[in-house]
Amino acid sequence: MKSLLIGLTILLFGFNTFGQQLNTETKEKKQERMEWWQDARFGMFIHWGLYALPARHEWVMSNEKMSREKYEKYAEYFNPDLYNPTEWAKMAKNAGMKYVVFTAKHHDGFCMYDSKFTDYKVTNSPIGKDVMRELVDAFRAEGIRIGLYYSLIDWHHQDFTVKDPIHPLRNNKEEIKKDKKRDKTKYQAYLKNQLTEILSNYGQIDVLFTDFSYAQKENGKGKEYWDSENVYKLIRKLQPQIIINDRLDLKEEKGWDFLSPEQFMPKEWVTYKGEKTPWETCQTFSGSWGYHRDEYTWKSPHQTIVMLIETVSKGGNLILNVGPTGRGVIQKEAEDRLAQTGEWMKFHSRSIYNCTAAPEGIETPDNCLLTYNPETNRLYVHVLEWPFKTIYLPGLKDKIEYAQLLNDASELKLKYTKGAWLDDATEGDTGIKIQLPVQKPDVEVPVIEIFLKDKI
Repeated sequence: MKSLLIGLTILLFGFNTFGQQLNTETKEKKQERMEWWQDARFGMFIHWGLYALPARHEWVMSNEKMSREKYEKYAEYFNPDLYNPTEWAKMAKNAGMKYVVFTAKHHDGFCMYDSKFTDYKVTNSPIGKDVMRELVDAFRAEGIRIGLYYSLIDWHHQDFTVKDPIHPLRNNKEEIKKDKKRDKTKYQAYLKNQLTEILSNYGQIDVLFTDFSYAQKENGKGKEYWDSENVYKLIRKLQPQIIINDRLDLKEEKGWDFLSPEQFMPKEWVTYKGEKTPWETCQTFSGSWGYHRDEYTWKSPHQTIVMLIETVSKGGNLILNVGPTGRGVIQKEAEDRLAQTGEWMKFHSRSIYNCTAAPEGIETPDNCLLTYNPETNRLYVHVLEWPFKTIYLPGLKDKIEYAQLLNDASELKLKYTKGAWLDDATEGDTGIKIQLPVQKPDVEVPVIEIFLKDKI
């Protein structure tokens, strides 16, 4: 009876507070809190759980409409004997990634940490240990910031309603009938209890990626189902400095720090109500988040490097996902791409870290992407297609102090004057040409580092 009253109190409190502005900090305070994240620009997502065993996408339970009992069998066989989080952490660090986000619990409800509020957890599987604790410790030891992913959805929990467009049992009439007896307040308490665990027992957590709301769908779930406002307040109380994504369904209430477009590249800096906002695109190397044995749509190393550059050129962050196998190994295809990205970052990270979109008014040359470091006042020209001998920068005449190739710090001469053979400059031209070697530098995407004379 007591727990029921507590649950009703929480529900009523949540209902009465909907619509309030949850984040009232100034722009300056928010910028200060998020500075490390926006400077980092590049992170690793890790989707790992029971779905690595069927190896048919992390949504296999929903896609194949599996019963809880049928899916639970995977917990009896989950024994990633080759799991070595130190190797993963070194792989991320060598790739140039500055933060990690690990799946504490995905939609299937299986916890990858030692939760006190369920028996459906990794410590009860054959591996018998808290793999999340080991991962957090390993990544932290490499100086990588820690983020956790927590699914608001739980297809295993008995009080999570089945009449839902994505639930595995959505077509099971008998299970739908039982929805009348399912207690939403108990489920809300479960969410809060587990979030309290992961935000209290693992040290400082820098990012929380909650996933996801779908109130716009028929019989979907959103902020009222999760009691999102009170969830948000709890998160802020436990970890005041934490950075939270936008999937609690609290856009209007400002219950978020960044927008999170998934599996696509925005055409420009992402905005909310016409104002530029912090944003992060989450992307996979292939077409699946969890391990998918028969997935072959792998992006090339060139694609992933250009994706990183393009994201930063639009003021955003990129978080790239790996989906380890049931043995606890990151796939060779992902490992290769991480290594090649790291090789590029070794020589070009100055054009990514602490960088953002170029100042307004600077025009992007053909076949290029621009990033800019406002602290050093340096502009970076990422050349996607190597031109013949020169590259033209509109509007920058008399504004460039020095230019060099970033990979080897070799000087590039600036060409100001009109009159050279076949020079296409015109009277009053405010552009400048940078002279290039005929042969493209032996790097995936060459970068020109430009030292500007004055702040633009």
